[in-house]
Amino acid sequence: MTSYPWLKHYPEGLDWYAPIAIKPLYMILDDAVKRWPENIATDFFGKTTTYAELAETVNRTARGLQGLGVEHGTRVGLFMPNCPQYIICYYAILKLGGVVVNFNPLYSGHEIEHQIRDANVELICTVNLQAVYSKLVPFLEGTSLRKIIVAQFQNAMPLAKRALFVAAKSKDIADIPSDDKHVLLSALMDSPDLVLSPRIEPKTHPAVLQYTGGTTGVPKGAVLTHANLYANVKQCSMWMHGLEEGGETLLAVLPFFHVFAMTVAMNFALMNGFRIIIHPRFDLKTVLTDIDSKRPTLMPGVSTLYATINNYKQLGKYDLSSIKMCISGGGPLPIEVKENFERITGCKLVEGYGLTESSPVTSCNPLFGVNKTGSIGIPFPGTIMEIIDKDDKTTVLPTGEIGEVCIKGPQVMLGYFGKPEETANVLRGERLHTGDLGKMDDDGYFYIVDRLKEMIIVGGYNVYPRNVEEVLYGHDAIAEAAVIGLEHPTRGQMIKAYVVLREGKTVGEGELKAFMKARMSAYAVPHEIAFRDTLPKSPVGKILKKELIAEEVSLRRLIEY
Repeated sequence: MTSYPWLKHYPEGLDWYAPIAIKPLYMILDDAVKRWPENIATDFFGKTTTYAELAETVNRTARGLQGLGVEHGTRVGLFMPNCPQYIICYYAILKLGGVVVNFNPLYSGHEIEHQIRDANVELICTVNLQAVYSKLVPFLEGTSLRKIIVAQFQNAMPLAKRALFVAAKSKDIADIPSDDKHVLLSALMDSPDLVLSPRIEPKTHPAVLQYTGGTTGVPKGAVLTHANLYANVKQCSMWMHGLEEGGETLLAVLPFFHVFAMTVAMNFALMNGFRIIIHPRFDLKTVLTDIDSKRPTLMPGVSTLYATINNYKQLGKYDLSSIKMCISGGGPLPIEVKENFERITGCKLVEGYGLTESSPVTSCNPLFGVNKTGSIGIPFPGTIMEIIDKDDKTTVLPTGEIGEVCIKGPQVMLGYFGKPEETANVLRGERLHTGDLGKMDDDGYFYIVDRLKEMIIVGGYNVYPRNVEEVLYGHDAIAEAAVIGLEHPTRGQMIKAYVVLREGKTVGEGELKAFMKARMSAYAVPHEIAFRDTLPKSPVGKILKKELIAEEVSLRRLIEY
């Protein structure tokens, strides 16, 4: 039995070697309803649904989807914000052996078309909001898309709020044609409660086709099997020990179509019989009001979510003490953000790590035990993490040396859909090559230094944007920061930082550079600092550096012209 350095710091009562059960992913809900049929599963603007009610609706919807031809391997898109109908469609598709293809409702037409064509999507489930539904209509002709299944968004609300929504948002509600290319989800939900589920081989049958964020190129569909996703939800449940099965409440504000929220919010909560307070989008006052009144105990998020709460001037009006534990993912968690949020709430906020290709979580700081600030923690049960030489791609590097982070574990994807060459580039043997630079310390804790492709070389020196950002976050005037590398005719590359100031704070570029020079090597201090009101972000709040780079490239072309 191999002894790994992280085992000496493994949380008490948690066995890294413990077997991880593998089942078809839809069994998460089936098993939950057997244990907690009367527990509240979802809370949407105050309308609640029990586990028994949710499971019955899923089964009826699955029967309706069968009538539309959904079977083993049929790829069905989900193009909707967080709402109970998302969960219903997700599990109904899985019950039939279909493959869920997640779409971001903020996608442009080009991005939607690429994903429909790449995945060969036949049906898409959406909502009757004009801003969302109208994006799909053009693709009913000339692509594989043959039907749009439309959920009436307002139907998931309590009656009083439903009436108010329809009255206030009538112009935002789409008129759905009565033709053979459109089906109302409510009609499918009225189908007889009878589903004949096909035999599913969890390790080989895809459950979800999850497209990468495209931060380093064209988005690719990661094939996540039933085993990959079920194992990762189980690993999350093992890690979050100390919670009461069937007795916690999770606030879900991150979008379910993103792999982090899909696993750590939706599926994790359902596996453990928790109540899910569903928010269709992030609204700070609504989130704080629900924490104050509905008393959630869990709130997975990203660093910008916690930073936004920390910086709200009227935070004292709300009681946030119900929150026990939070996992931050989707990007680095600045030390200042972590410490301030823990001070405000009294909860444990720990940084984890993962990526689309690993379903997504691979490591996390222990909630109970040694919690190293700035670290992404230690590997999940059954997960091996290694630091590999970034040049030869095979040599395992010793403690403290920087190389590429690689992962082995049951949560690692089958490959990229229809892309054998790209798959071979990242899956070498059993190792998933992440493209992230990192190191491991003597205790088996891992640290992400930066993206392999984001490392900046200035005058021959390696500069890691994350290190520069950490220094920026240490200044009390900085609310958000992002650092990128740009081509330079003499230096090779130059460093540019983008910052957003806290409300009511001021600082000049010269003062900020002086602050940084006192805390880091001179060559790593940004050559330029841009002050912005906002920074571009993904749906989960991850700062999109690719958009900042594209903006700079476009501006330079304009100047040259």
